[in-house]
Amino acid sequence: MITSSILVLFGLGFFAAVILAVASKILFVKEDPRIALLENALPGVNCGGCGYAGCSGAANAVVDGKSGSNVCVIGGLEAAKAVAAVMGLEVVEMEPELAFRDCTGGKRAEELYRYEGAKDCRAQALLYNGSKTCPEGCLGFGTCVSVCPFDAIHMGPEGLPVVDPLACRSCRKCVDACPRNVLSIISMSERLLHQEEVNDCLAPCRQKCPGQINIPKYIELAGKGDYAGAVNTIRERNPLLLVCGRICPRPCEAACRRTHVDEPVGINMIKRFVADWEMKNNLRLEIPCAKETGHRVAVIGGGPAGLSCAYFLRRLGHSPTIFESMPALGGQLRYGIPEYRLPKKDLDWEIQGILDLGMEVRTDIKFGIDFTIQGLQKEGFEAFFMGLGAWSSGNLRIEGEEAEGVLSGIDMLTAIGLNKPPEVGPKVLVVGGGSTAIDTARTSIRLGCDVTIIYRRTQNEMPAHVDEINDAQEEGVKFVFLTAPTRVIIGEDGHATHLECIKMKLGEPDDSGRCRPIPIEGTEVRYPADTIISAIGQKPSLSCFYSEDSEECPIDFTRWKTVNADPDTLQTSVPNVFAGGDLFSGPDLVISAVGAGRRAARSIHFLLTKGEIPVADNIMRKLIPYTLFKDVDGVDNKCRATMPHLCEGSYRISTFSEVEGALSEEQLKLEASRCLRCGLICYDRDVPLAEIVTARVGEKVE
Repeated sequence: MITSSILVLFGLGFFAAVILAVASKILFVKEDPRIALLENALPGVNCGGCGYAGCSGAANAVVDGKSGSNVCVIGGLEAAKAVAAVMGLEVVEMEPELAFRDCTGGKRAEELYRYEGAKDCRAQALLYNGSKTCPEGCLGFGTCVSVCPFDAIHMGPEGLPVVDPLACRSCRKCVDACPRNVLSIISMSERLLHQEEVNDCLAPCRQKCPGQINIPKYIELAGKGDYAGAVNTIRERNPLLLVCGRICPRPCEAACRRTHVDEPVGINMIKRFVADWEMKNNLRLEIPCAKETGHRVAVIGGGPAGLSCAYFLRRLGHSPTIFESMPALGGQLRYGIPEYRLPKKDLDWEIQGILDLGMEVRTDIKFGIDFTIQGLQKEGFEAFFMGLGAWSSGNLRIEGEEAEGVLSGIDMLTAIGLNKPPEVGPKVLVVGGGSTAIDTARTSIRLGCDVTIIYRRTQNEMPAHVDEINDAQEEGVKFVFLTAPTRVIIGEDGHATHLECIKMKLGEPDDSGRCRPIPIEGTEVRYPADTIISAIGQKPSLSCFYSEDSEECPIDFTRWKTVNADPDTLQTSVPNVFAGGDLFSGPDLVISAVGAGRRAARSIHFLLTKGEIPVADNIMRKLIPYTLFKDVDGVDNKCRATMPHLCEGSYRISTFSEVEGALSEEQLKLEASRCLRCGLICYDRDVPLAEIVTARVGEKVE
């Protein structure tokens, strides 16, 4: 009985062995020998950061063509080279990438409700999009920490994820796990290329800045004494921080949330301090650039828009050449802004920092006369940025304005910038109310003249910044408001002797939003003058776009005599030609020109490298309404710093020395402490948030 059972079992075993032997012959799959070689080439830590089941899974993915030589996120470049050697692939070195957090809320973010059962960000997000009032901010439960295979993230004391740059391997697991898109994997170039989107953590000041500078971040760094970090943060968006720290009319401050408490933070004062810190210490902080691409770009115009475009193109790895009609770079910064506001040695220092990145410059060369786009294409230039500026003056459109002694404000300032000051009589009348009018008036005061500004509206409607107007009044410039010129009275020698004007009254608002001035009949009056300066506006000169043998231009213009370009990409009707600055917008702020230069560089980069220019559907084009609330509770009043003046009294108007100075380090820290570090709706309070449950809810934009 036992023997027969053993024989049966033996028979079954023998039968099964035969079947397996036959099956192995039929079903045998030969393993690709490269898999074993790849497993030996990989570090063997089986961390899973690549997204596959250990190094064996990664090796199979490479062989199957599902991943490339850079499959291993922990092995870095050496592992990529080893994998490439096995597979016969080329290794293309990529820019380093790191996880980046775009949120400043954390424990400051108010709660809409409390739900004790959900302790995971993804679970929270399924409950009415999470318990926080901000629709974009971090939910604070650390799901990103739990999924990171490299212990590169921890939750900081503010209730926000903190990334360790030395441990991060850019595996994207934290990005995939975050339901709010708070984390992203981003390189230097991607940071430079990013357009602000409504889903980003944008404080009101940052929304208002035409250059899209991360204002709260650089103020926070400056307040902590990290001046280099503050400078580098500004330079991600603006290479002209020395310039803007002196002359920017700071539209950002008008949107500062602290305005609803006391006064706006002195944003520009802080920028000026850190910019001066770098220059005065002659540090020349390193500005990293991407790998050379070999693409050549012509930047036509060396003003703020052109300098900005060339700077960002170079940082993205391209080879820009700047073409400038004047003897030196700077455009209106050099030839339109007086020395007492922007010392030229400071401008030279800043421009040199841009040129040190490596770019060719050709000065004293005029577009349309000495060179054309067609000629540059033959030289090998692939794309073109037009940043020619607005150098033509507006006319008074009155009888006698062609007389001797009548000149334009921009011509006067340009002549002084060229060290060829025009003859100006002892009594000067300036017509206009913008920055050029103020600059010519204050310049004339320094030339020893008696100066009066004539403006057809009231002081409240003047386009010039209120600080400029106040400075002009302090220096002795007189103002006559609600008065408009009607004709120039000319003497027998052909020289202007008087300016005849008529009184005005304000009517209904016009297209600019300001009240329209209306003449009052019978109120004419004559003002004696030796020199009359017209400063009523500037516009681009478009004649350089036309060749001698053609009356047609392939580039479209607007009815305002500016270049017509896409507002998001700045691409013109000629696909490889882009425009920015005053040539595109008409006379505008320096920071607007800087922002346009970066936007154009972004478009040119994508056109040259990808063949198309991507534009996100949700880029920020106007202020986000739900972030503009005025009930800023729990914040104590703090006095705003006062910008110091370097020279006062009679000496101030007897020299062209710089008028304004920089804050002291102590003043800087106090001013930085006034910043509320705003996010979309979160901000710092002096009163602890404690157990506040708010009714304020943000509006998520899909």
